[in-house]
This record gives sequence, C-alpha cells and structure tokens, in this order.
Amino acid sequence: MITKRLNKVYFLGIGGIGMSSLARYLNTAGTDVSGYDKTQTVLTNKLVDEGIAIHYEDLPENIPIDVDLVVYTPAIPSDLKEFIRIKELGLPLLKRSELLEKISSDHRTLAVAGTHGKTTVSTMLAHIMYQSKAGCTAFLGGISKNYSSNLLLNNKSEFMVTEADEFDRSFLRLHPTLAIITSADADHLDIYGSHEELLDSFAQFASKVKEDGILLIKSGLKLKLPERRTYYYSITGNADFSIKDLKLIDGFYNFTIQTPQGEIRGLKPDLPGLFNVENALAAASAAWLSGASTEEIVQSINNFKGVRRRFDRIINRPDFLYIDDYAHHPEELRACLTAVRKLYSLKKITGIFQPHLYTRTRDFANEFAESLSMLDTLILLDIYPARELPIEGVSSKMLLDITPLDSKMLLSKHEVLEYLHNNKPEILLTLGAGDIDQLVPKIEKIFT
Repeated sequence: MITKRLNKVYFLGIGGIGMSSLARYLNTAGTDVSGYDKTQTVLTNKLVDEGIAIHYEDLPENIPIDVDLVVYTPAIPSDLKEFIRIKELGLPLLKRSELLEKISSDHRTLAVAGTHGKTTVSTMLAHIMYQSKAGCTAFLGGISKNYSSNLLLNNKSEFMVTEADEFDRSFLRLHPTLAIITSADADHLDIYGSHEELLDSFAQFASKVKEDGILLIKSGLKLKLPERRTYYYSITGNADFSIKDLKLIDGFYNFTIQTPQGEIRGLKPDLPGLFNVENALAAASAAWLSGASTEEIVQSINNFKGVRRRFDRIINRPDFLYIDDYAHHPEELRACLTAVRKLYSLKKITGIFQPHLYTRTRDFANEFAESLSMLDTLILLDIYPARELPIEGVSSKMLLDITPLDSKMLLSKHEVLEYLHNNKPEILLTLGAGDIDQLVPKIEKIFT
C-alpha cells in the first residue's frame, strides 16, 4: 500500500473537497499531513481540528522540504509561488487524481462519473455499501450528512467508492471494477473545447473499466462504449433497471426498482425531486450489481440524509423554506428549480445565484438565462473566477441583461444580506459552486 511508504505529505489546495478527503485518508493512516489553501473555510477548520497543519498565505518558506510527496490540485494557478518553488526544488509531485489512482489500485473500485449527479449518487452508493456486510472505503465529492465527512473508512473491505471527475480528464486515471455514467452534458469546454471531445473522454473513461468489470449507464447517453458487461438504467422507459409504482406522497417519492432478477420494493428516500429518484436508481443498481442485498439497499436509501449543498434544506417551516444547492450548470439549475416548482407551485421563489467561471458563463449564457427565468426573483452575485482571469464582455451584468425576468438585480454579498433583512421571500435558494456557501450561515441567522 502506498500509505506505508509515505511519512510526510504536503497538499497544495488542501481545502478542496477531493483533496481534503485524501488528506484525511493519509492523516488517519498515520502520515504527517500539512497543506496550503488560499481560503480558510469550515472544511479547513475541521482538518485543523483533526491535527492537520494548514496555512493560508502563498509563502514558499512554509513548504516542508523534507516531504515524501507533494499533492496538488489542477485547480491551483500555475503562477502560485509555492507551486513554482516546489518544482524548482524537485520535490516528488503528484496530481490529486494520480494519488487516488495509486490508492484505489488495491481495491474493487466503484467509480461514479457524470457532468452532474455524481456526488449524490456516489455518496448514496457509498452509504449503501458501507452499511452492507461488504463494507467500503469511500472518497466523496461532498459532505455526507449521515457521517459529516467526505471520507468513509473500512480497511477490511475490498470495495472503494469514489467520484470520477471529468475536470482535467482526472477520471482517466481510474481503473474501476464498476463504473456509473450519470450524464454527459456539455461542460468544462475550457478543457475539452467541444461537447464531442467531452463525449469522447467519457468513452475513454468507460474503456478504463476492467475487462471483467461492469458499466452502468443512464439510458439515452450517446457514448461509444467498449465491449464490457453493460447495464442501463432509466426512470422513464425500458431498461435493465427501471422505476415502477412511482407515487408522490407528502412531497416525497415512493417507488419500486425493477432489476434484471426481481424487484426492490419499499423505497422512499427523504429527498425531494425526480432527479433524486434517478440518483437513487443509479446507486441502488450499482449496489445490487456489487452484491448488496435488497434489504440493505432499501434500509440505506430510506435512511440516507443527503449531501450538504445538494438540495440541502437549511430552514423548512410552513412560512419559509430555504434551500442551498451546488447547482452551477444550466441543467443542474433546471433540475433543482423544476423540483421546487413541482413541490411548491403556489409560492414565489427567490434565487441567489453565483456564476462559476468566466468560461462557463460565456459558453452557456443563453442556457443559464433560460434556467434562471424559472425563478420569480433573481439575485445575481459577481462571477466566481476560481482559477480563471476575467474575459472581456463576460460578467454577471451580461447574464442579468439577457435573463427574461421582471424582478432581477445584481448585488454584492453584503447587499444580499441587507436585502434579506428587509425582504422575506416565501422560498429562498442559494445556488452555485463558488464561495456562496459562506453566505449560508449568515442567511440562516437572519431567518432563525
């Protein structure tokens, strides 16, 4: 195992959701872990509480030069002074995906890929397997509300569940025993250039599945698949795994899953929205194919509490509902808003959206405008740049201007809080993948 050879590891961008789970894994194994991140967050504070030293200034003198390995995320800027110095020193260097490849090579890996849906599906699948007799270790792309962590550990289990991230083609490092592909909508065009190139990359990921492994694909995806044992799932049509007896009861769906060899009955997850029925179908199907029993699947799905920032109901009162969601792609926004509209058709919905990346805003401006027009009131924050420099003519003001709504405004974070002090929506959503989550506790305080 790689952990036996690593006494000291340094993480560049340790506060990222994927990086932090790897840091936790090594720290739990007894490795001396430390790292840098540009922003102090709730997650970095948790890592510090767990004994990991973190600093927030880009200072090369903070680099521990006696490390066995430096791990970095491709999301860090290439001109980061610490990154430049690490390369000058010739320290051993791996991308996050390369370290995950080495760790997962010792396991039967269940990998979940897709431009959206993968975090909820992988977290739900991990919960089922972790609670089953087989057990699992899991690296998650979000914080599981069942465990308040993005890492599950079972050193006795041969199974490992992980997200397979298409950003920077990271998922091509994995060699899964079973792979799920939930979606392949156009995204990350700054990396891929075109939707066709993205689809080709998903096909390459499918070919990474071991020859005796399994592919589980959402029906309707137009992918060139390799010769593998392949199953399809669908909530709307005929497939190897499908939904039966779907009923909406008190705002939540009850249903049965038809498998190739019988039914899984009595499913009623505490998660609203048809998209979560589809997520549950994918997770349950993968668990069934991996040997989990019907009883284990039903029990785990029905007590699954969800993932933070995935349709996360922060306040749920008869007079006021506040949901926080990670949606940062037009299709994710559409799925989230469709679910809210179906459940609360008579109420006015206010959404605070923080666009993520200049390139994504530019590439999907019209699609964003169409999805955001499902709101009654839109509040836009400035674009969260992440790793990018500004692009001339691309701004939240541009997006605001093309969104066909009468009630819309562009506000700073401070102005948002002032607005909410003076205006109480019936339903409030915070949406986006940047640092909008830092507003959540402040908004919660206003309304509680």
